[in-house]
Amino acid sequence: MKKNVMEEFFNVEAPHYLNEPFTKNTEEEVNFILSELKLPKGSRILDIGCGVGRHSIELAKRGYRVTGIDISEGMLAEGRKRAEKEGVNVEFIRADATKFQRRREFDAAICLCEGAFSILSHGDNPIEHDLAILRNVYESLKPGGRFILTALSALRRLKNATDKDIESGLFDPDSMTFLEELTAPNGERFTIRERVYTPTELKLMLMMLGFEVEAVWGGTAGRWGKRKVDFEDIEIMVITRKPG
Repeated sequence: MKKNVMEEFFNVEAPHYLNEPFTKNTEEEVNFILSELKLPKGSRILDIGCGVGRHSIELAKRGYRVTGIDISEGMLAEGRKRAEKEGVNVEFIRADATKFQRRREFDAAICLCEGAFSILSHGDNPIEHDLAILRNVYESLKPGGRFILTALSALRRLKNATDKDIESGLFDPDSMTFLEELTAPNGERFTIRERVYTPTELKLMLMMLGFEVEAVWGGTAGRWGKRKVDFEDIEIMVITRKPG
């Protein structure tokens, strides 16, 4: 698998990832996830863009069989070390979420905190990239399986955007993408593209692929809850179900 910008950035970021402030509410987030999924222990859960496995490992500790996929081998290596330390088994797989599919294998799936969805390398088609991920999730779920997705919110980003952002190429209104410069812990700088969404757009994409949309909530890490999306939310959460 050829490396892309995001893979390179997260390989460098991996040992430092859990120092990020938005990673500090894992137990509360998993409580929320399980209250929505309503799954018996032993169920199979797919974690897309699992990173260092903070949700995957917590779910495994609570008795679920988890497969975590990520494009970054550095992040997966950290996840494997943490799973071994915690004494749980998680199937960690290096895979591109636009290509990974296991037909009707999983009882539920999660894709959270900009894990694969919404984040693009420069050569990615912003529509096809995210649609491919959603299509693979749909095919990988058993009938009746639920899917929880968080995606970057357009409400927050557009509130602060300007015409100068369009002129400079920082924001492309045709694709609803922003350029974002990230600085890795070693000082190396990476430029990525981020696709932002409105709640209506997410609902239409998911419904087009066959999902039933059950709820849309504010999805900012540390602020999850059954509340409407507001202009301060970094992400939008969508709760969906595959009919069956």
